[in-house]
Amino acid sequence: MCGRFVLIASEQQIIEHFSLRRLANYQPDYNIPPGQKILNIVQLEDGSNKAAYLHWGLIPSWSKDRGIGNRLINARAETLIEKPSFRSAYRKRRCLIPATGFYEWQRTESGKHPYHIHYPDNRLFAFAGLWEHWENETETIYSCAIVTTAADAKIASIHDRMPVVIRPEQYASWLDKKTEADVSSFDQSAAYRDMLLTPVSNRVNNPVHNDAGCLS
Repeated sequence: MCGRFVLIASEQQIIEHFSLRRLANYQPDYNIPPGQKILNIVQLEDGSNKAAYLHWGLIPSWSKDRGIGNRLINARAETLIEKPSFRSAYRKRRCLIPATGFYEWQRTESGKHPYHIHYPDNRLFAFAGLWEHWENETETIYSCAIVTTAADAKIASIHDRMPVVIRPEQYASWLDKKTEADVSSFDQSAAYRDMLLTPVSNRVNNPVHNDAGCLS
């Protein structure tokens, strides 16, 4: 799964990396938990990219209870086309979720130990994401989920799931609403090849902590 991640790139790096026209209200974040608005990249009708802040925890358009989003922070790649909660979004509303790393906890006899999983230079990358539009009589919510898959050999030493990483040359094909996407076609061995698994302190366990100390 992916239940906590990091985005500490600069505003200009994000603009350039995702070919954005602008990026408003951005702040680096060392410890991003579900249930808050997170940066997404979505594709407009003219094919250009736009930054949007969506609630992390997908709320299907047909749901009568917005609380379902608390359980839908991740979407399993293996069942996207089968699950009613994600099927429509997978076909029509795919997005990129920028990150510079994510946290995962390894279970050991002495307890759970956090790791920061990232590229050597903390360079920017993107998770495969899905987004939805939900509304009732009093509110409208745009929400998202991170797509996950079975862990490869490297990540499996820590956890059995990992987020699907989309490489820059594949951004356009994932975002293109006019084509059917096949999430299994994105080579995760290549995407994760250069990733580092860095042990960090238990400071990251509490999402209230949001500073560089989370990475040490």
